[in-house]
Amino acid sequence: MNMIFLTFVFPLIGFLLLSFSRGRWSENLSALVGVGSIGLSAIVAAYVIWQFNVAPPEGGHYTLVLWQWMSVEGFKPNFALYVDGLSITMLGVVVGVGFLIHLFASWYMRGEAGYSRFFSYTNLFIASMLFLVLGDNLLFLYFGWEGVGLCSYLLIGFYYSNRNNGNAALKAFIVTRIGDVFMAIGLFILFQQVGTLNIQELLVLAPQKFQVGDFWITLATLMLLGGAVGKSAQLPLQTWLADAMAGPTPVSALIHAATMVTAG
Repeated sequence: MNMIFLTFVFPLIGFLLLSFSRGRWSENLSALVGVGSIGLSAIVAAYVIWQFNVAPPEGGHYTLVLWQWMSVEGFKPNFALYVDGLSITMLGVVVGVGFLIHLFASWYMRGEAGYSRFFSYTNLFIASMLFLVLGDNLLFLYFGWEGVGLCSYLLIGFYYSNRNNGNAALKAFIVTRIGDVFMAIGLFILFQQVGTLNIQELLVLAPQKFQVGDFWITLATLMLLGGAVGKSAQLPLQTWLADAMAGPTPVSALIHAATMVTAG
């Protein structure tokens, strides 16, 4: 199960290679790197899911600490991945559906200008989604959350020469950022009140610190809900979703049906 970090490393490598190619690669090579990186991620994910079900970790969950990001006056966030039933399910959804969408896109996007650019964006999108669903603490979950938002902006505005498409991308970016601001406020409140952003520590400490109906925990919960409302396109932050169809068809599948809205 220690191999789980490779699920987002492969898409990141694909993103970097495609970005530095600057469109000089052939479509076949771009598709090989773009689709292949997600395929490798899917293979690793399938192995991790199989291992999780055949030999479940003690307690039904597993934490893989890769390194400590910083240490500032008791704030010591780790770059860590948390695997349990929920995260392993979302892992399967993201890489499984994402791989199928990449396969479809390798055919559908043939002949389009910016073919390799498209796959660099989608690879970064998948990496950000995996960061989101596997993050051990809310800080790194938020980084993945913002990465997904950035990639959705780039993908919706893929045909940027059309002004309407650019406006649709900008609308999606601004509206979802409103929800993201609410989420950031919720994280600040939780850290100020509890002293940690580690998800498992929060689940233990929050019931000890807060009474039912406590103002601060209610406010933090509402702020986090505001972030989810923005990403999942619920009232009143649903206005960006219809315009997001301005992107290529594979983007609509990736954002609407498979990953980002589901994450919200």
